[in-house]
Amino acid sequence: QVHLVESGGGLVQAGGSLRLSCAASGRTFSRYGWFRQAPGKEREFIAAISWSGGTTSHADSVKGRFTISKDNAKNTVYLQMNSLKPEDTAVYYCAAQSRGYSVFNSWGQGTQVTVSS
Repeated sequence: QVHLVESGGGLVQAGGSLRLSCAASGRTFSRYGWFRQAPGKEREFIAAISWSGGTTSHADSVKGRFTISKDNAKNTVYLQMNSLKPEDTAVYYCAAQSRGYSVFNSWGQGTQVTVSS
């Protein structure tokens, strides 16, 4: 059974930092990603990383502020978020793409990030 468990969300002031974690178990995935969804908005892609950690991509909206990384020994994916802005407020979701799939097909439960001005 696949499990993706996020942690690390919370309330932070604008300009602050948070690090989200996503612990994966139950299957080997080819790619991991972070998405977010703000109230009244569609889910938005934030960043992705390959299974090996050698390939990453970041959305333009977070480039230079957020960094995705992976600890292979712990099978955990991180999202380091710096210089947070109120518009970063959203529920952040970890996602994983199984081998043989072309889309992210497993999702975590989400963790709330709130940035106050």
